[in-house]
Amino acid sequence: MTNYAILAERVLEGHSLTDDEAFAILDSPDEDLLPLLHAAYTVRKHYYGNKVKLNMIMNTKSGLCPENCGYCAQSIISKAPIEKYSMMKQEEIVAGAARAAELNAGTYCIVASGRGPVNRELDIVIDSVKEIKAKHEHMTVCACLGLLKPEQAKRLKEAGVDRYNHNINTSAAHHESITTSHTYDDRVNTVDLVKQSGISPCSGVIVGMRETKADVVSMARSLHAMDADSIPVNFLHAVDGTPLEGTDELTPRYCLKVLSLFRFINPTKEIRISGGREVNLRSLQPFGLYPANSIFIGDYLTTAGQESDRDRQMLEDLGFEVDLEPLTREPVTV
Repeated sequence: MTNYAILAERVLEGHSLTDDEAFAILDSPDEDLLPLLHAAYTVRKHYYGNKVKLNMIMNTKSGLCPENCGYCAQSIISKAPIEKYSMMKQEEIVAGAARAAELNAGTYCIVASGRGPVNRELDIVIDSVKEIKAKHEHMTVCACLGLLKPEQAKRLKEAGVDRYNHNINTSAAHHESITTSHTYDDRVNTVDLVKQSGISPCSGVIVGMRETKADVVSMARSLHAMDADSIPVNFLHAVDGTPLEGTDELTPRYCLKVLSLFRFINPTKEIRISGGREVNLRSLQPFGLYPANSIFIGDYLTTAGQESDRDRQMLEDLGFEVDLEPLTREPVTV
C-alpha cells in the first residue's frame, strides 16, 4: 500500500513520481480513495489554498471543421446533430465576457472550431479582445483557435490575449487512434509557439478515449515537460454520431484517481476539471476539487454543463472561495 501522505510531502520537496508510483495511484483500491484525495489536497492547498478558479467558454464558431478528431461533434466526420455557425460578431463575443464577469469567472475563453483561424476570424477575435480588456481590465482572456502561425500568435499577444489553449488531448502513442488530419507534434508545436510569444500556455487532455493507463501517465508527464500553466482534464462525454459514440469506460472513482495523478505530476499548475465532469464524476463532483483547483462554469462547446447556481452552491458547501486574482505565471505558495 502506497503511503500517499509521505508521497505528497516528497512531491512538495521536489520529487518526481516514478512510473511505479504513478501506476500505483491509477491502480489504487477504491478503499484508498480518501487517503489519496487528502494527499493530493495537501499539494493543491500548498499552492492554491482553498481557492477555485472559474472559467467560462464562448463557442464563437461551431462545426464546419475539416479535422477528423474522433471525439468531436464538430469534426467533418461527425454525424451529430449540432448547431453550426460561422464566426460570431464582435458584439456577441464581448457580450459573452460581460456574462462571464457576472458569474465571477476570472477567465473568459474564446473558442472557435477549425484547423486554425483565417485572417477574418483572427481580426474579429483581436478586436473583441481589445474591447473586452478595455471593459474588464482584470479578466484573463484565453483564446482557443486551433493551430497557429508565428505572426498570428504575435498579434494575439499584442491584442491582450493572456492565455492560449491547445490540448494535446491524448498521448503521442494513442494520437493516431483519435485523429490523423494533424499530428501530435502539430499540437505540441502550437503550445511551444504561444509560450515563445509570451502568452501563458494552456494544454490538457481527454480521458476515456480507449487509452491505456500508460497513456494517461504519458499525458501527465508530457504536459509537465511542456510546462503548461493550465491543464484542463476532460472526461469523455461520448456524443452520438461521433466515432467514439457509446464509449463509456470511466467511473467517478477512476476520474478522481486521474485528477490526483495530474496534481502529483504537475503540483504547481492549474488543474481544471473540464468537459464531462457532470456525466462522469456525477455525485462525486465536489471531491474533484481536492486535487483540482479550477472548473468551467456554464456550457461546453456542444454539451450542456451544470447550472452555475449548483456550482456556486458546491463551492460554498466545500468552504472554497472563488479566485479572482489576475493571471500569474506561477502560483504563490499559501
